Amino acid sequence: MDLQRILFWVFSLAMLASGALVITRRRAVDSAVFLIQLFLCTAGLFLLLEAFFIAVVQVLVYAGAVMVLFLFVIMLLEPDPTSETNFPRRAVFGSATLAATLGLAFILLLRKPALPDVPADALQGGLRDVLKPLFTHNLLPFELTALIILAAMIGVVLLSKQDSNEP
Repeated sequence: MDLQRILFWVFSLAMLASGALVITRRRAVDSAVFLIQLFLCTAGLFLLLEAFFIAVVQVLVYAGAVMVLFLFVIMLLEPDPTSETNFPRRAVFGSATLAATLGLAFILLLRKPALPDVPADALQGGLRDVLKPLFTHNLLPFELTALIILAAMIGVVLLSKQDSNEP
């Protein structure tokens, strides 16, 4: 086995373990830390595919900005780690049904033959090819997303300031 295949299995198994730990941890901060680990493993897989730009964006945007925002909200809300959560039977049954359906779809997807070979010139996608449509055709949604995130951060700061002023 070559190094790339070994790294693929290491990242893939680490992603599966991290995903399982995200949903099984009682403390929200622990789940967030395992989610960061999952994002980093995803970036590792992108590096193996030689998609360096997407790997860097994965680390900067998801593991960096989004998770900092998640952790800030978690710390602001201060959930009680000792509280028990009881799920209704309908929710457990629905979740199990959805998991079984997705598992069956995954098995059926793996049985399909692989995609045909794609010519090398069809797979060109550098930084210019990603950023040009983003800043020309999609500039308004990009800026609106930035404004929404900024408004959410200002709201969280104001809410945390009000709580700290109370005796």
